[in-house]
Amino acid sequence: MKQISDLALNLKGSIIREMHTAAAGMTDVLNFTVGEPDFVTPRPIIERAFQSLNEGKTFYSQNRGILLLRKAIAEYHTNNPSAPLNPDPNTEILITIGATEALQLALLACINPGDEVIALTPCWPNYLNMIKVAGGIPVCVPGYEENGFSPNPEDIEAAITNKTKMIMINSPSNPTGCVIPKETIAQIAAIIEKYDLFAITDEVYRTIVFDNQEAASLTVYPEIKDNLIYINSFSKMFAMTGWRVGYTIANELLIDRMTKLHQNFANSIFVPAQEACITALEECIPDTVKMQESYEKRRNIIYSGINDIKGLSCEKPGGAFYVFVNLSEFGMGSKEFCLKILDEIKTVTVPGIGFGPSTEKLNLDHYVRISYATSEENINEFLNRLDGFSNKFFSK
Repeated sequence: MKQISDLALNLKGSIIREMHTAAAGMTDVLNFTVGEPDFVTPRPIIERAFQSLNEGKTFYSQNRGILLLRKAIAEYHTNNPSAPLNPDPNTEILITIGATEALQLALLACINPGDEVIALTPCWPNYLNMIKVAGGIPVCVPGYEENGFSPNPEDIEAAITNKTKMIMINSPSNPTGCVIPKETIAQIAAIIEKYDLFAITDEVYRTIVFDNQEAASLTVYPEIKDNLIYINSFSKMFAMTGWRVGYTIANELLIDRMTKLHQNFANSIFVPAQEACITALEECIPDTVKMQESYEKRRNIIYSGINDIKGLSCEKPGGAFYVFVNLSEFGMGSKEFCLKILDEIKTVTVPGIGFGPSTEKLNLDHYVRISYATSEENINEFLNRLDGFSNKFFSK
């Protein structure tokens, strides 16, 4: 057999899935790895999907997605002052297989081989792989714990070269829960305009924000509208991860080119799922508020609990449903720590080394990501187990 492609050989697997798999088959395991809501999709959304199926809507839709959904998305954003987009539903919106496909399409539409793409680390591991799939070169700009992992605009500008084509922003962030401050977003917008960069703003967690704040967005800066590719999904907002419906908003030319790419990857999205998403936007926004309130309560429990455990500490995340925990006092690497607590106290977390390369000032091997998208009962049991593990470790 001939050798498979260099791309396929060199892509790294997800360390999140690796840890998830490591726990498979074990009993009484508390799983804090996969970042998905533990809520069931709201009932009106499910009923709309059943209705669509019963009406025989089992055929292809338009490549861009059904127009009624695109119109509902356009209306949602037109009426949303914190992300004030006013897209043309006919030409500036594309429905995709979750946000994941939208991210890959955006990179493929903008990046030529050898172009550099700035990724703000720690970041979702798929970003770095997606850049490579598009032929690009990831340039990682770290944010530091003392700043809540928010990026420094001066560091971003210092990383720009004549090969830089794009920057990727994710706020609130996976894995840190960082909500980038408004003043920092403004400085990043100025950098995008100054260097005429494409910018992906991945806002899949934008409804999961705490302490009565809003997530600042690049969408409020009209001067970079043509540079901007906005990406969101129904997965986190409406507890619809398994439905696989996302969308992107960009200028007409980019959406046209992304649609051509989409035709060759997926053609179109399951119609009953698309119709269910219309109901999500029309009827289920109150459900997102209830979920956000529950996540905030859980955030408070886990933040307080982690900082009460000897050898562990974390910054207070402003959004999403993750804490990025510093374990450096244990004197071991993040993967060793994760495997040790899996073996000894049957809890699964994700090693920090999976979220980007370490630097002199940011050693990601000193961190683990914990998803608190689970019940308060599970969180409290996890904290009890972790406290017992820590006490035993430091008493040796």
